[in-house]
Amino acid sequence: MEKKDIDNKDTKSKAGKRAAINLHAPKNLDVDNWFIECYKRHRNHPLIILIRLYKGNYHKFVLAVLFFLIKHCPVWILPIVTANIINDVTTGSPNTVRDIIIQCIVMVALIGLNIPTNYMYTRYKSLATRYAETGLRKALVRKLQQLSISYHKETQSGRLQSKIIRDVEAVETLSTQLLISTLNIALNIAISLAVTVTKSRMVFVFFLLTTPVAAVTMVFFRNVMRQRNHEFRHEMEETSAQVMEMVEMIPVTRAHALEEKEIDKISDQLFLVAEKGYRLDVIQSVFGSVGWAIFQVFQIVCLAFTGFLALRGTILPGDITLYQSYFATIVNQISSFVTLIPTIAKGVESVNSIGEVLLSDDIEKNDGKEKIDSLSGRYDFENVKFRYNNTDVDVINGLNLHVEPGETIALVGESGSGKSTILNLAIGFNLANEGKVLVDGKDIKELDLRSYRQFLAVVPQSSILFSGTLRDNITYGVDNVDDEFLQEVVEAANLSDLVESLPKGLNTDVGEHGGKLSGGQRQRVSIARALIRNPKVIILDEATSALDSISEKLIQEALDNLTRNRTTFIVAHRLSTIRNADKIAVINEGKCVEYGTYEELMELGGEFFKLKSIQS
Repeated sequence: MEKKDIDNKDTKSKAGKRAAINLHAPKNLDVDNWFIECYKRHRNHPLIILIRLYKGNYHKFVLAVLFFLIKHCPVWILPIVTANIINDVTTGSPNTVRDIIIQCIVMVALIGLNIPTNYMYTRYKSLATRYAETGLRKALVRKLQQLSISYHKETQSGRLQSKIIRDVEAVETLSTQLLISTLNIALNIAISLAVTVTKSRMVFVFFLLTTPVAAVTMVFFRNVMRQRNHEFRHEMEETSAQVMEMVEMIPVTRAHALEEKEIDKISDQLFLVAEKGYRLDVIQSVFGSVGWAIFQVFQIVCLAFTGFLALRGTILPGDITLYQSYFATIVNQISSFVTLIPTIAKGVESVNSIGEVLLSDDIEKNDGKEKIDSLSGRYDFENVKFRYNNTDVDVINGLNLHVEPGETIALVGESGSGKSTILNLAIGFNLANEGKVLVDGKDIKELDLRSYRQFLAVVPQSSILFSGTLRDNITYGVDNVDDEFLQEVVEAANLSDLVESLPKGLNTDVGEHGGKLSGGQRQRVSIARALIRNPKVIILDEATSALDSISEKLIQEALDNLTRNRTTFIVAHRLSTIRNADKIAVINEGKCVEYGTYEELMELGGEFFKLKSIQS
């Protein structure tokens, strides 16, 4: 079988799996937006949010409850059967043998039903909870794609990862516990009380006296539990973020023999998490043991109470077993609910944690804006001012710049002068606070940036590759690439020698973040990724600044192929690499202080001349 056939088979297999999953999705429901709207409407009521997350799946819960009742009924009926048999034996009923046989047959039949009904219960419960879990993660992923670049720069990626993995898992656990444990608790208590009140109101009243104790115990610990869970969740997120940073920094750490320093830093955080976890464990343990001790005392009291009633002839001897079983059921169920509170508190905290992302308003708003289907690449920056959030200092301060279609503009200047910010304004990552950025005469704020960016390609200073093959990284975001065109792109990016040297050519895995390739090779892959999009506008952010001269020469040739007949913005510290730029803009304190060709600026003898002289 050829590789192309294998690839097609894998694609069909993945599509088939997605289709199988989607069969269980509710129809006519925009799940991602529904989850977000659900959080907005009920932001102060996490349990209502949890219930609403299952819209479209309520019928599955109804079926799950129905099968749960059937599968669990032997637990409720067995005490009645036991009491009846004891009463028949002690009272000398003439039909004792027949009644024992009939009641045992009924119990065996009900027990036999447990197997198929348990399967059906699990099926419908799992379909509902797993769908909601997947939908919630998908909503988070979509929201993260909508949030602004500024938001991602200000938020540690480890915290976001923790919300997608750990918090959603906690919400799913909360859902399962509420469906299984809470339903079980409610039904056991309700049925036990219902049977009791029909046989003895005196015993029923006695049972009711135990519930205030449970209520007082729960209220006392509730606030403490909520605070402990919040503290523990915060430290877990911080730990996740620090561990991720540590893993990414391992090459730097190892190169400077700083292993022990990193170990100490992470160890401090781990001990802090352990401390918060210890405090949480202690309060949970105290909570559970106090509740258990109280309920056991009441169970003994119940045994004594029903024993005295039997001595007085108020109830039959067999009913002692009945009431003791039901009282034990009520006690154990309330105790179970008490011990369930930490899980509920943890799940509620996770519901709120997820809401921190889904309710964030720092998003890129594109709905209702003009979509573009072509781009010539003319740019006008008209008295543009820009400042970052939570600061009053303008990074870009009155920028005026005109770029013709197909022109290559190099941005030079000292570090911190605003060059990269200008690129972000051109991409639309940042939007001007004052002034206008016009693209083909249209204000970029009025454009659907998703349609606009289809005509852009960005080559950053640090090439960003993902785990996968060389082919996957080059063709990222572009479907059905013709092999002939792909080969042309590989040659234009000066990757031919690399591809030929690899054991599987384009199908060679590049490792995590492209770790199996050199810096220059990764950068040429980034250029190939840009070329294959056939963009109208190129954004180059110091694409050759960290490379050796040989790699720089190969990449410069690839860049010449990339920028031909395309509007290009280049940020470069090595001024020798921009000699062929159509225009050079010297940026100082967020303004364009000089503008012209390389020769014009050198003759001017101003800022550019000084910068070039320093590098000579």
